[in-house]
Amino acid sequence: MALLIWQQNSDNPENGDNFSIIQQWWANLNNQKIAWRQRLIPPGGNVKEIDWESQRFDEEFELQSPQIRGITLYWYKPDTEQQRSTTPDKLEFDSQRQQLYIYPQSQPELVIRVGIPQVIYQQIELTNPQCVGTKVGENYILLLRDKQQQIEVKLTLSSSNFEQLMANG
Repeated sequence: MALLIWQQNSDNPENGDNFSIIQQWWANLNNQKIAWRQRLIPPGGNVKEIDWESQRFDEEFELQSPQIRGITLYWYKPDTEQQRSTTPDKLEFDSQRQQLYIYPQSQPELVIRVGIPQVIYQQIELTNPQCVGTKVGENYILLLRDKQQQIEVKLTLSSSNFEQLMANG
C-alpha cells in the first residue's frame, strides 16, 4: 500500500510534499461521487482492525467544491447551502486505492475514510459442488451445482481461460 502521511507539527521532511499531493487530490474530487465512512478507532488504537464494510450511516454523494484552506478540509454536499469542514490532526492518503483517512482534531477517537466508491462483488461459496464440464464449439462450459443451497453456476470459458484454469488447478 502506497501510503502518504501528513501529520500536524511533524518534522518529517516529506510532510509538506505529502500535504500538497493530498490537497490536490481533494480538490480533484469536485463533482465526483465519493464514499464517506466514519468509524470509531478501536481500543488500543489499531486502525487495521476497523471493519470498513458498508454500514447504516455510511454515505455516497457527489462532493461539491472540495478545498483545503490552511489545514482545514472544506466541502459541500449536493443540494445544501451549508459548507462543511473538518480540521485534521493527521491525514493518510492511500494513492493505490484512492482513499483518504482523516483523523479529526475535534474527535481523536474517530477516523473518516473518503474515497472513490469501489465495486462490491457478491460472493457465493460452494463447498464440493457437483461439477460437469463439456466443450461447445470453441468454448468450454463448466456447470457447478450446490443442491443444499439450490444454486447453479454456469461458466463459459474460452479455450485460453480453460487452459489457464487447468494449469492453475
